[in-house]
Amino acid sequence: MTDIDWVMRGVSFTIEPNQTAAIVGHTGAGKTTITSLMMRFYDVQHGQVLIDGVDVRDQDLRALRQRFGVVLQDPFLFSGTVADNIRLGTEHIDDEAVRTAAEQVNVDDFIRSLPSAYDEPLRERGAGLSTGQKQLINFARALAHRPGILILDEATSSVDTDTEFRVREALGRMVEGRTSVVIAHRLSTVQRADVILVMHRGQLREMGSHQELLALRGIYWKLYQLQYKDQELSEPASGLTPSLAMGTD
Repeated sequence: MTDIDWVMRGVSFTIEPNQTAAIVGHTGAGKTTITSLMMRFYDVQHGQVLIDGVDVRDQDLRALRQRFGVVLQDPFLFSGTVADNIRLGTEHIDDEAVRTAAEQVNVDDFIRSLPSAYDEPLRERGAGLSTGQKQLINFARALAHRPGILILDEATSSVDTDTEFRVREALGRMVEGRTSVVIAHRLSTVQRADVILVMHRGQLREMGSHQELLALRGIYWKLYQLQYKDQELSEPASGLTPSLAMGTD
C-alpha cells in the first residue's frame, strides 16, 4: 500500500485520554490502516497523526511503538514457557507482573491448572490450546507491558464459545484507565465504546455513541440491522492515558 492519501481522505477525529474508541466498517473500509498510521507502519502524505499533541513523525520510532499494546485476530504464541510468552523478552517484567496481568484477564486459573503452571512449555503457535486460551495469554502479554494506548484489532472475532465470556470480561478490564482503539466487525463488542467511528471506502462517514449512531439511521444503523435482524431494535435515547488526534486531507 504505497499511496495512503488515495486510500484515506478527510479522516479527522480526536480520542481523549482514557477513552475507548471503536472503529467499524466493512472489510477494506480503512479500519486497520488507521492504526497502522498511528504506529507509523505508514506515514500520512497529507495531514497529521498526533499523540499528546506531537506529530508521530517527530517522535522516536522505537519509543512511539513502545507506547502501544496490540492484540490481533490470530493469537501468536512461540515455543517457550507460558511466562516467556507473556514477558516477550522484556526483562523488567518480573514474575509478579506476569501473574498480575494473567489475573486481570481471567487466565491465571487456567495457567495454574497446567502441570508446570507458568513454567509450562508451550509448543509453537500454542498447539493444544483453544483459540480463547491463546488469546487470553495474548491479552495478558499486552497488559504486562503496561501500554498507554491499547489496540485490539478483531481480537475477539475468532474466539471459541467456551471462552467467549471470559474474553469479553477481560476486554472490559483491559480498556480501563487507558486510551483504547477497538476494531471489530461484531457490533456487540463495541456498543459500550465512548465513541464509534464508522469507516466506509476510506472515509470517516459517521461518529458518535452507539445510540447516537442508531438515531442517524445511516451506515451504522444498517450494519446493526444486518447483525441483529432477528432482534427488535430498541428506541435510541434522545437527546491515550495519552490523547490521540488524526487528520488527513
